[in-house]
Amino acid sequence: METVTVQRTIAAPRQAVFDWISNAHNYTRIRGIFHEHVAEPGETARYGLGAVRMLVGVFGVFWERITAYTPPEVFDYHVYRVFPPARHENGRVSFAEVDGGTHVVWTSSFELRVPLLGAFLTRAIARPLFTYVFNRALDLATDDLTRRPRQRA
Repeated sequence: METVTVQRTIAAPRQAVFDWISNAHNYTRIRGIFHEHVAEPGETARYGLGAVRMLVGVFGVFWERITAYTPPEVFDYHVYRVFPPARHENGRVSFAEVDGGTHVVWTSSFELRVPLLGAFLTRAIARPLFTYVFNRALDLATDDLTRRPRQRA
């Protein structure tokens, strides 16, 4: 089992950062993620508690269920079905107000289920890949939420 944790402080209000990151459609702007679909909307919000979202990328197809949703503080998710086969313990994204914006911590624990090679492939391929995806999502959120409007001349 490998755990990836990435964190970033984004100079934007906590609710705006939460809204951006909890909206999985934004992830389609990450190289390698081709499609996102909400298979079941959440109880109180499209990407809220109980929502099932499907992500399709160069590295596989993932069905995730939102298992906790407390805006703008935290949401948890569980990848309950995936190809290639993997085991996912939990994903959590938390948001804390700090001086200068919102501190985001994104953690996910997983392992590929490949006979004999699973641990190696998880460490050598999956861990760097998910570290890239999570960091890229935070890069895009930062860009979108801190972009200053252009002034007309």
